[in-house]
Amino acid sequence: MTATTVLPARVRRGYGLGSVATGTFGTVPGLLLLPYLTDTLGVAAALAGVIVFAPKAWDVVLNPVAGRISDTSTHPAGRRRPFLLRGGLVLAACFALLFAGPTSTVAGAIWVVVLFTGCATAYAFFQVPYVAMPAELTLDYDERTRLMTWRVAVLALAILLSGATAPMVVDAVGHDSPAGYRLMGVYVAAILVIGVLGAWWGTRGAPEHWVDTPGGGIAGQVRLVAEAADFRPLLVTFVLQALGIGTMLAGVAYAADDVLDAASAATILFAAFVGPALVVTPLWERYARARTKRSGYVLSTVVMVAGMLVIGAFLPAVPAVAYAGAALVGVGYAGAQVFPMAMLPDVAARDAERTGQNRIGVFTGVWTAGETLGLALGPALFALVLALGGYASSSAGEDVAQSDGARLAIRLGFTIVPAALTAVSLLALRGYRLDEEVRGVR
Repeated sequence: MTATTVLPARVRRGYGLGSVATGTFGTVPGLLLLPYLTDTLGVAAALAGVIVFAPKAWDVVLNPVAGRISDTSTHPAGRRRPFLLRGGLVLAACFALLFAGPTSTVAGAIWVVVLFTGCATAYAFFQVPYVAMPAELTLDYDERTRLMTWRVAVLALAILLSGATAPMVVDAVGHDSPAGYRLMGVYVAAILVIGVLGAWWGTRGAPEHWVDTPGGGIAGQVRLVAEAADFRPLLVTFVLQALGIGTMLAGVAYAADDVLDAASAATILFAAFVGPALVVTPLWERYARARTKRSGYVLSTVVMVAGMLVIGAFLPAVPAVAYAGAALVGVGYAGAQVFPMAMLPDVAARDAERTGQNRIGVFTGVWTAGETLGLALGPALFALVLALGGYASSSAGEDVAQSDGARLAIRLGFTIVPAALTAVSLLALRGYRLDEEVRGVR
């Protein structure tokens, strides 16, 4: 198809709708699956962390394969689009069943492992082609940022909708109730379907700038991608931040229930976290146009770390200030999504220009594998902190008082640990130089 500098608004909106699915699936399991295992099924915290992590670890292996498969697609409806529909609908079906299993500890844990693995597999074949699309939709450096602005705005809205309302659905039936979790699973599955169909339909007829797909096996392609100079520092930065965010997400329900002692606090924390992101996302795009994506990524990361430290300092003594810290995290998080998501297609497209070969799906597969690993390790890391603090698991209907050590572990895992991981990520970003190269030739 012919090259297009500015994409039609319909395509930007349609592509952005895919973030309803990625934001929802990236949020709800990290928010509710661990407490479902520890506080409804009675699974020990350390084992629950392993259960949440293992299916996601499978995606680390699968995502580059999914990227390579989508790279070689020649479907008349588009190289990537058909994967959105197939993978997305299977994901929704598996998620509806995830919380619908037996409630005994052993059988329930096995059910979660099997269904969550199904979710992770389907998600790989939705997410990887979806994230790969911007590098082929447009060749323009700034247009990719505009495309990501739409995506991150929808992502923030999806996180707010799913993260705030999914716990409300559970609590409406009964706190830690198996029936509440089952209803929530169906509710979230419906949200996933909306995002999947929106992205699939909204990107119909969109331009695609295809490059020949190289031969060779997946291992060789992954090795070549890993050797890309600008890709390595960007990937390490993003993965460490995904680990920090995953750890923080896993702690929301525990901070609300055991530190603030108010189930409604989870909804307030999410609203404070995501609400500002809806406002500031376009401002981060303007920053990128005036300066560089890399400098914006650094600034937004610093803002995010500052917010985490504010929460850690004032939770639970001054909840209002802690909520303000959550809003500051949200401001930074918006930029920490816009910039790397716009930088990834820059890296992949520059590689295609340099080599004349299409490895965009492999780049995206490795990228999403790293993100998945970080988000999966987050709950596992938080569960480890809980275990070290002596957190007491319980079955549905039991009310267990937590020790001072357990409550301290929740506070540290929810704030200080994510802040440290996010701050360290900036050391890796120093190696990214593509912004200067692109600005120099424009």
